Amino acid sequence: MKKRRRFWTVVEKLEGLIDKGVYPVGSRLPAERELAEAYDVSRPTIREAIIALEVRGRVEVKTGSGVYVSKTENLDSQVKSISAFELTQARALVEAEAAALAAATIREGELISLKQALDDMASAEKADEADQRFHEIISQATRNNAMVLSIKNLWKIRRTESQVIAAYQDVCSQGIEQRIKEHKAIYDAIAKHDSSAARKAMHNHFNRLINALFEASEAKALEEIKRKTDETRGLYSISHLTQ
Repeated sequence: MKKRRRFWTVVEKLEGLIDKGVYPVGSRLPAERELAEAYDVSRPTIREAIIALEVRGRVEVKTGSGVYVSKTENLDSQVKSISAFELTQARALVEAEAAALAAATIREGELISLKQALDDMASAEKADEADQRFHEIISQATRNNAMVLSIKNLWKIRRTESQVIAAYQDVCSQGIEQRIKEHKAIYDAIAKHDSSAARKAMHNHFNRLINALFEASEAKALEEIKRKTDETRGLYSISHLTQ
């Protein structure tokens, strides 16, 4: 299993300070440089932590002003019953149509930003943030606020539900080149303003992802069966009696 990303440690520490009132609602967090020094991490790691806190609804980033503590915004209790499989299927349905719509409405500046997000995926440190940015740019290019909100909420579940996070960590650490190839196919179709190809490319991306989730789930199930079998074998073995 992929080692837990370092920024999650920063997220937990900052959330702890927010919960304790060290950083009350409405207060501004220390500057990025100060946080990096305080937690002995890089500034990109702090940026990832801030993004995670933002999607959790714990902070609000105000451009040119800073990062401010928000009122706690809990996800609906039903979110806790959503599996990684359900989320991925929903994302495939919604984001494929978003890609098709964006292919017809995207602007040149957004295409440039989309290409930059694609390029950033090649960096291990930027990959996860760039992936989310890539999909958000597509949603914004639809010019449909309901679509933007839907995709934002799906990503919020992706980033805050512990079971989903764990499931995605198992598969996103694998096939980096394939991940980039799939996003490039999505970009190419949108850049050509080919809605049908954009929809298909997004479907292909999520089809591979959900199959990877099934494979990871099966591997865990087999591992658990083996563990229980080994325990039973050890309990009932009579090999020590025949020595």
